[in-house]
Amino acid sequence: MAESDGQEKTEQPTEQRLRQAREKGQIPRSKELGTAAVLLSAALGLMMVGDSLGLAMAQLFERNFQVDRAALFDPEAMMPALRDSLMGLLWPLLGFFAIVLVAALVGNSLLGGVNFSSQAMLPKLDRMSPMKGFKRMFGMQALVELLKSIAKVVFIATLAIWLLWGQFDNILRLSDETLPAAMVGSVELLLHMGLLLCMALLPIVAIDVPFQIWNHTRQLKMTLQEIKDEYKNTEGKPEVKGRIRRLQQEMANRRMMGEVPTADVVVVNPTHYSVALRYDKDKPGAAPMVVAKGLDEIALKIREIAREYEVPVISSPALARAVYHSTKLDREIPDGLFVAVAQVLAYVFQLNAWRKGQGNRPVPLKDELPIPDEYRA
Repeated sequence: MAESDGQEKTEQPTEQRLRQAREKGQIPRSKELGTAAVLLSAALGLMMVGDSLGLAMAQLFERNFQVDRAALFDPEAMMPALRDSLMGLLWPLLGFFAIVLVAALVGNSLLGGVNFSSQAMLPKLDRMSPMKGFKRMFGMQALVELLKSIAKVVFIATLAIWLLWGQFDNILRLSDETLPAAMVGSVELLLHMGLLLCMALLPIVAIDVPFQIWNHTRQLKMTLQEIKDEYKNTEGKPEVKGRIRRLQQEMANRRMMGEVPTADVVVVNPTHYSVALRYDKDKPGAAPMVVAKGLDEIALKIREIAREYEVPVISSPALARAVYHSTKLDREIPDGLFVAVAQVLAYVFQLNAWRKGQGNRPVPLKDELPIPDEYRA
């Protein structure tokens, strides 16, 4: 199908296109599936409730054909008789109708599912156009439906004739039976033939369901330009997306900077890296956690905030790079860096205690901390 821009609808519909079509009530449906479900359930339902329904009808005839003379001339006896007659048929008929109703609901929702669309119920002026009406009447869809109907009639008629021919001797044999037996035999024969005829719809359903799915997908196919336009409308323009990402990054950085004053130490590479670590000594089994980290300008900002809030700043280039590259924000450091970070924290805690007059001045940290080779960056 060519579009106004010369492109053809060659691409499969996107999830958004399918969702929009469903909101409009445009979903695949198979009339044959719903019809087959109703007819098969009706035949099976009659076979299930046939005995109770036949017994109720026999009791109904017996009751109403044996009315005495006094009841015939009693106006007050009519309504009780009607009530008793209807109540005798009520439960078998309710069971039959319930089976058919459930089958109708299930059969019509198997393909496409249950869908409620307010847009599909709105009046559409284009449906009142005679020209579009003629197009629908003589279009490809109408031709397909006509061919399906003709094929269905021919197939069912041929099968019905074949069944009647095969049961011809049994039909003639019914004339030799007494009246009750002949009625029971004819009902059983009709029910079995009806069930077979209904089952004949199953091959038609097996053809129609894949066709409806294919036709629905074909109608919703898109051009490459439509997919590009949908992507732009959904994802937004690149410059807008870039601005949103920058704003998100700025918000994340502000939150991260707010955590720097809570850190126990900031490990830095004097020129590029800064990593703020916090260790909860009161939490059993806890490991040091990275609460802030950054490069270049962000690293300088972390150091400025640390000095402002008197958070110790320790220069250890190798450890700063190792923690930065191996640990995500708000995550605990890996096991391989425990020893090196523990030495830094121990030095910081001893330094804080010495400044408060509670111990001796700690021995300065070694220039080379025990950092495994796989963590060196």
